[in-house]
Amino acid sequence: MPRVRLKTKIGADDDNWLAGVSTDFSDAEFKILSSNPTDDGVLEIAEVTTPDGDAIVRRFDDAPEVRSYEVLHSDEGMVLIQFVFPMPSSYEARRATGNLPRFPIIIRDGWLSGDYIGSQEQLSEFTTELAAADIPYEIVSFTQTYNASRLLTERQWEFITEAVERGYYDSPRGCTLIELAETFEVNQSAASGVLHRAEGRIIKEFTS
Repeated sequence: MPRVRLKTKIGADDDNWLAGVSTDFSDAEFKILSSNPTDDGVLEIAEVTTPDGDAIVRRFDDAPEVRSYEVLHSDEGMVLIQFVFPMPSSYEARRATGNLPRFPIIIRDGWLSGDYIGSQEQLSEFTTELAAADIPYEIVSFTQTYNASRLLTERQWEFITEAVERGYYDSPRGCTLIELAETFEVNQSAASGVLHRAEGRIIKEFTS
């Protein structure tokens, strides 16, 4: 499944009020570690890397968007803060369509960076929506991922992972097929068959 690292421009008038703070403190990095809906809105935990921690905390004091907050940790270069703000209008829609980025999410100088995982159709629709809304964005990277545990049966997954861990695919081999078969208490022919079918599925996945 495709994974896209995307940067999107967010303004202070958007759903994320933190965008304005990040613009005012352009050298600070706001790393959103978690975001969860609550009865009061959205609860987020952010790690802010900045030498101006006290000034940023004062912004939380002054922001009408912040319903409550708590400084969990602070030192000379970082503030860890938990806060609650109203549910953004686009939050539920993004959750429903699976277009929320994976954590951590980075906000810096008005730009949000995060990894998005979905089908090519979902990601294409998302970038089309950004373009239609005239929201600047940049694709930082694009990679293809897959879930091997879903590609293979449980038995095949056990054999393949054991073979890799014991160096069966190394050159020279770290273990023999006979030794691998003995681990699973099967004969050499059965072990070879399980590995061959697993290897065939993996090869077809990467060449299809």
